[in-house]
Amino acid sequence: MARRKTPRRAAAARKRAPKVAPKAAPKAASEIRLPRIAKGKKPQYFSDPAIDKLLWMTLTLMEELSVARDRIDTLERLLDDRGLLRQKDVDGFIPGPTARAQRAALRAGFVDRMMRAAQAELGAAAAASDPHSDPHEEARRAVEG
Repeated sequence: MARRKTPRRAAAARKRAPKVAPKAAPKAASEIRLPRIAKGKKPQYFSDPAIDKLLWMTLTLMEELSVARDRIDTLERLLDDRGLLRQKDVDGFIPGPTARAQRAALRAGFVDRMMRAAQAELGAAAAASDPHSDPHEEARRAVEG
């Protein structure tokens, strides 16, 4: 049978117990400050840094395309549910000159974001060959068709 602690032993055990600081209440979400700039080097997954840049460009494209598809799907469903527009109207749409100009500007910004990973190398190569050329012009022509 186990012996029961006497009051004197219980008091001695309480004295020896390590003191634990009370836990602080968690900060509210508005009080938490996260660093805005990543510290350290960007991780390198492949032995050739050019492959890593291609990977980042591809992931950026995946992100953009995923968001665009979700938004397009939402818009088409809302318009169809309200009887404002049918799928065949979307498929047969021909943009006017203003819409074409706006799309071209959006497309140029997209190409710039896609090429950001390789921008330094492209800029240096273009400056060495022709200081007046735009390093993204060939990519823009390929995208615009």
